[in-house]
Amino acid sequence: MSGSPIPVGKFFTLGSGLKVHYHEAGDRAPGRPTILCIHGGGPGASGYSNFKKNMPAFAQQGYHVLAPDLLGFGLSDKPDDIDYSSVLHVEAMRELTTGLGVDRVVPIGNSLGGSVALEYTLEHPAAVDRLVLMAPGGVENPALFWGQTDGGRALADFARTDDGSEESFRKVLTLLVHDEADITDTAVAERYEIARSQPKRVFTSVTIRETWTRLGEIDCPVLVFWGANDRFLPVDQALKAAREIRDAKIVVSSQAGHWYMLEQPDDFNREVLDFLARPARA
Repeated sequence: MSGSPIPVGKFFTLGSGLKVHYHEAGDRAPGRPTILCIHGGGPGASGYSNFKKNMPAFAQQGYHVLAPDLLGFGLSDKPDDIDYSSVLHVEAMRELTTGLGVDRVVPIGNSLGGSVALEYTLEHPAAVDRLVLMAPGGVENPALFWGQTDGGRALADFARTDDGSEESFRKVLTLLVHDEADITDTAVAERYEIARSQPKRVFTSVTIRETWTRLGEIDCPVLVFWGANDRFLPVDQALKAAREIRDAKIVVSSQAGHWYMLEQPDDFNREVLDFLARPARA
């Protein structure tokens, strides 16, 4: 794909005919699940941009890693006549993994991707070994908080009234991090052209299932990251996850916003690898 703002990986065609783009790292190893990295729902997001600092570290430790672009994002198809619900994304991720012959996964999901990862785990529990979440949607009913956070309001305004300028786009990105220095020209360039290609429906038709009422059903170990300075999803929701998920470890950092895996990649990678190496419960 000439002129792509992100490296071009591989494509998988769903039964619907829509194509999902994904990056892959590492080799499959007997007895080890595939790490399935699911990005968030911000404008211009992609699997590569959200997890480029994490995939190599996991692959170097012997894990097979997939980082797909959800439909409507990255280099995946972006039709303007469908609803971009969590059901759509979960079904696409399930079709992708089974189509590639992957039967066991560790979903790693951020924001919207966290909601998709939660729903995937609840719908396909036998396929999920462990679960990693970063400031995930789906822990609390978004109607209770989304319109009250700086990030939520900014994203809604961007979806409705975006003037198409790189400056307005950069302003949205700065709300995603604790330190605005993390929003580099490279970070903007990777996302801006993709954002320009996204139909408004990608953002205006988003719906998620009520996973916040089912957290107690999750039967696998869960690792949850949250930035104390998150301006999209309140960090207080981390305590709800700790109370309601049977086996959950919570990591909160004063040095992160909504993008823990990009803002503190070394810490994130170390915590995830330690979590994956932890003995399974008897």
